[in-house]
Amino acid sequence: MRLWQRAPQWAAVHIVTVIVGGLALDAVFGWPGQYAAIFWTFCVWGWLFRNGAREERRVLVLCTLIAGFGEVILSLVWGLYDYQFSNVPLFVPPGHALLMTLGLVTSQKLLKHKAGRAFQGIFPWIALIYAGFAWTIGFDQFGAALFGVFGVCMIFSRARMLYATMFVLALAMELYGTTLGNWTWVTTTPGLGITAANPPFSAGAFYCLLDLLVLGAIKLMAPERAIAKAAASSAQN
Repeated sequence: MRLWQRAPQWAAVHIVTVIVGGLALDAVFGWPGQYAAIFWTFCVWGWLFRNGAREERRVLVLCTLIAGFGEVILSLVWGLYDYQFSNVPLFVPPGHALLMTLGLVTSQKLLKHKAGRAFQGIFPWIALIYAGFAWTIGFDQFGAALFGVFGVCMIFSRARMLYATMFVLALAMELYGTTLGNWTWVTTTPGLGITAANPPFSAGAFYCLLDLLVLGAIKLMAPERAIAKAAASSAQN
């Protein structure tokens, strides 16, 4: 499945700008900054939705809904991390959809280059070595365990370049957000009692799982679309 092959011009720039700028607004200006970040994020989301094809619009909507549910579970219920106002900011779920769009656009460009394909093959092994180191030393055992989710995505899906790309993009965003103080990960994982860094190095595995769920849902919708198309064709005949 190829999405955003014809992404709007400067789409990647707009997404990076709103993520970097929106988190800065939220961190520096408090509630007014968060409201501004929400407005900005939904503007970019709406712009992409308007310019996207049907499948791409479905991805934006599904990713936002699933991400919203996941944020409630991971932050408010499980308590893995806490946002600065102890809420789930409304810019976060659509922000996940924007990051997935960035991952889709970036991964397709990487696949066209030899260096990009080499990254897809080498990076998971480097991350695996680091996971073993993090678990053995004991400073990020949750991150090491979470790496298994990334491994499942890489093994059972063909979109390996997307997951490798998302892992790196999400880690960069997590490092930026935690440095600014937008959110903070707990040092001991609730219910598991194992250590966690702020952020866990493989926090991107959650984003990979999100993408896997979204793409899986889109594929499940495909047979229904084909049946509807065949029925319409029969009706015309």
